[in-house]
Amino acid sequence: MDIIKEYTKKVYLTGAEEVYKELKDIYQKDKEFFIVFYLDTKNKIIAREIVGIGILNKTIVHPREIFKGAIIRSANSIIIAHNHPSGETEPSQEDLEITEKLKEAGELLDIKVLDHVIVGKDGFKSII
Repeated sequence: MDIIKEYTKKVYLTGAEEVYKELKDIYQKDKEFFIVFYLDTKNKIIAREIVGIGILNKTIVHPREIFKGAIIRSANSIIIAHNHPSGETEPSQEDLEITEKLKEAGELLDIKVLDHVIVGKDGFKSII
């Protein structure tokens, strides 16, 4: 699995269902993978990057790592996503807290966080 996947084909993310389809490679992983999609002004994917790989139920991520790739690629916005190895898609308190922290950081940088999607083997949940 590549850490960074540059998109040469035109793939647009207009909702959590499209994000879910683009993450089929992490549905059933036994560790959490935290992923960022960097988007242009029309929500076309510029690139996808794995910014954190954790343990069974936790991944540590920091706004610096999330937004570094967005700035380098001149992204207009981002969508963040991660898997829950348990298959459950309900957000934890930590999921909600990091989402708010990243939204605040994005506002300072003028890079909008459009969504945070949690994926599991049987579905997905948008928490923004």
